[in-house]
Amino acid sequence: MQKVKVITLNVNGIRAAKKKGLFQWIVSQNPDYVCIQEVRAQEKDLEFSYFNIDLVNSPLRGTYFFSKKPGYAGVAIFSKKKPTNIVAGINVTEFDDEGRVLRIDFDNFYDSAPRFSLVSIYFPSGSASEIRQESKYRFLSDLKKTLRSWSEERTLSGRQFLICGDCNIAHNEIDLKNYKQNKKNSGFLPEERKWLSDVLDEGWKDVFRQTRPEDVAFTWWSQRGRARENNVGWRIDYQLATVEIASLCKNIWVEKEPKLSDHAPLIALYDL
Repeated sequence: MQKVKVITLNVNGIRAAKKKGLFQWIVSQNPDYVCIQEVRAQEKDLEFSYFNIDLVNSPLRGTYFFSKKPGYAGVAIFSKKKPTNIVAGINVTEFDDEGRVLRIDFDNFYDSAPRFSLVSIYFPSGSASEIRQESKYRFLSDLKKTLRSWSEERTLSGRQFLICGDCNIAHNEIDLKNYKQNKKNSGFLPEERKWLSDVLDEGWKDVFRQTRPEDVAFTWWSQRGRARENNVGWRIDYQLATVEIASLCKNIWVEKEPKLSDHAPLIALYDL
């Protein structure tokens, strides 16, 4: 078996994160795969260095799915291995125009997962307005259909999935500092939490919580006040996996330093 390092991070603007040392940090981590959310750029804005990160032993090649709206949303995946197929979007114009979901496929991946797909996903936030919250609910409904189709694909072909991203949902009370004050706020609403519970009941695994059932760890902090310094945060960034992939996780953790964004990277090691 080979240890595979997977990182997911909402960069809150990839150009801003690069100025904070994002790419140098990625090189120091030497990951196999990096999933990025909230790119907030378009292809014309990015020079070659944003698509090819030189590591010691091999480059990380970037695959992007940009939002049509400038400076908004967008996701990316960097990978050492070249994908055999790329699927951008979930066939829903409202969300595909925002660059929310990117899937890359690998065949003949590793012996333990010969057919494997890695997904970078950026859920909408509903905190700005009721209109955005309604959009978020539509996204959850459409995404559940996609997740079920992927589960069927796993059943029929044995394909394994690892979904990395900013879900903008804290699942349980342990997953945010001030849960009592946030029960009526987007990100911790009963409907959102139930959606995530239903997804897990249908067979997907929250790799962090499976591996660290009692650990308190946050991945996002408000930029207001001194939330990060006081660790008043939320765990809203996830690695969600099929059962087989989740069982191969040997370690998973939140990397708090350096501060590359208002989110922190979630890093996992898998024996693949």
